[in-house]
Amino acid sequence: MPLSAYEYLTRIGRLVQAEERASAGGLPPVQLHALDYLVRCNRYSDKPAAVGDYLQVTKGTASQTLLALERRGLIEKRSDAADRRIVRLRVTSRGRSLLRRAMPPPLVVTALDGLPAEQRRRIMGALDSFLRELQRVNQGRSFGVCHTCRHFVREGNERFRCGLTSDALSVDESTRICREHESAGVSNRKGASQ
Repeated sequence: MPLSAYEYLTRIGRLVQAEERASAGGLPPVQLHALDYLVRCNRYSDKPAAVGDYLQVTKGTASQTLLALERRGLIEKRSDAADRRIVRLRVTSRGRSLLRRAMPPPLVVTALDGLPAEQRRRIMGALDSFLRELQRVNQGRSFGVCHTCRHFVREGNERFRCGLTSDALSVDESTRICREHESAGVSNRKGASQ
């Protein structure tokens, strides 16, 4: 009997998590994914609440995850320059080093490299579509990359702005994950179609 999509996803997830744990020296997957998120997110998304939203965990689980990472010297907490009440999170050089070894897990890289380029492209497209549909059905945030957001504004060669905040964005920021991301051409969270 063939496996269902759920069974495939579960088996793949278990294999990947076991490899992540081995590559990260035993760091639990939730901590590794929090580190990965923090190294790839933008300035609007480097707060504890955003980590919890991204990981889809409770506030308590997010807090414990971040505390464990801080104790291991993998992240640092710092106050926002403009508003001292806001806590921002930064991955330390030790955390970045661990991520370079562990993400993506070698097993995944080797398996994907073993597939023809066209098959890899189709798999990535299907996974992207499936993730977007899961997020839509779950009514969750998309946490997409800035330059794919409906609020992203190109003002010229390598000049960008966030249409939501009106802030100028650097080239680097335009490639980072944003908590406020809304897919271009998709209705926003308030239900208005764009």
